[in-house]
Amino acid sequence: MPIIRNLGRAASQLLQSSGCGCGVSLVPVRAIGVSPRQVASDASFHSVTFSESEHPRVLITGGLGQLGVGLAKLLRKRFGKNNVILSDIRKPADNVFYSGPFIFADILDYKNLREIVVNNRITWLFHYSALLSAVGEANVPLARAVNITGLHNVLDIAAEHNLRLFVPSTIGAFGPTSPRDPTPDICIQRPRTIYGVSKVHAELMGEYYHYRYGLDFRCLRYPGIISADSQPGGGTTDYAVKIFHDAIKSGKFKCYLRPDTRLPMMYIDDCLKATLEVMEAPAEALTMRTYNINAMSFTPEELAQEVQKYVPELQVTYNVDQVRQAIADSWPMNFDDSNARRDWGWKHDYDLPELVTTMFSYLGSDSRIAQAN
Repeated sequence: MPIIRNLGRAASQLLQSSGCGCGVSLVPVRAIGVSPRQVASDASFHSVTFSESEHPRVLITGGLGQLGVGLAKLLRKRFGKNNVILSDIRKPADNVFYSGPFIFADILDYKNLREIVVNNRITWLFHYSALLSAVGEANVPLARAVNITGLHNVLDIAAEHNLRLFVPSTIGAFGPTSPRDPTPDICIQRPRTIYGVSKVHAELMGEYYHYRYGLDFRCLRYPGIISADSQPGGGTTDYAVKIFHDAIKSGKFKCYLRPDTRLPMMYIDDCLKATLEVMEAPAEALTMRTYNINAMSFTPEELAQEVQKYVPELQVTYNVDQVRQAIADSWPMNFDDSNARRDWGWKHDYDLPELVTTMFSYLGSDSRIAQAN
């Protein structure tokens, strides 16, 4: 043992002062390869460098939510079916399971998530696991665990394995003291929901990891997202999805927000397009790590009027949910997304009329709608 200690001291002295005067050539260690979480001494990694001509290897967490399945479809079309892995803790429908690779992944299980990244040589990670606004308020401890602890696991793994990481943010990241019309990218943020607090935390932690460890973190603040492929999932803006289903099924819609509640909204195809565009944007084009994106801004009353062009007999009533209304009143009425449009060419395709037409075309041709058309 004394011999080993002596050899260690000799090696240390050699590294600190080289007799040849040329210095000691050490293998450079990039900060991005080190995360705050300690790597096991016996860990074994197979390092793979992807050229620009090769497709990324993608993992999507929380993939069975509103956006994950659609994103997987878009990415598989672009990068190849087997290069995009969808994951969640729920059982997928048959059509999702057989459409491409799917695995069980619990973001609260750090070891399992790390194994998935290593074993599948993941290079891009889209982190969609989160509890939304209204659901989060009903179960704050669970929202705190999923939205914050889960994020920390993802950040550490992404930094350790040199991933390009996308984490979505939201209009909920702003609060009643934020400027509301329009809301710029950088302003005061004091949200009053656990969902909003966790998203501000994600924005700041991602930015910190970028500057501290070199993590390629990218984030978009989504407005309310409208999709024909998913049912309402507990978000404050979900009324804008529910109205289409109720119009077709019963011709009656009860809205939980006031008719004059204006919020920024976006059709899902625009949302997915923006997500892919910001991930493919050259790093040098990005002047910030979190961007607002926007497409349109409307009230429940304005949406109902547009829907009634297709279903004239639609009966709309308002039964205000005070919790959701308070949340909506603290959110932006309109997003300023000029930085995204300038830096990486963001441009939306869907305004309100195109949105309504597209939603009805996907949800089916009811006889009343066909007659109106």
